[in-house]
Amino acid sequence: MPILESILTCPRCGFVKREIMPTDACQFYYECTGCRSLLRPIPGDCCVFCSFGTVKCPPVQMQSCRCV
Repeated sequence: MPILESILTCPRCGFVKREIMPTDACQFYYECTGCRSLLRPIPGDCCVFCSFGTVKCPPVQMQSCRCV
């Protein structure tokens, strides 16, 4: 069973927020609540949770990600 919560940290302003991750898809975009920057994954990562979160996204956890 995948972990569904991750703590995202904005690389621009450092704002931290706990989020629930989607179970059936990778999230390519995320708007920071602190500075309103639009976050995108770091090249080589499938989603913002894999790049900026404390837990990889559920598709990666389940080894079913087709994004990378």
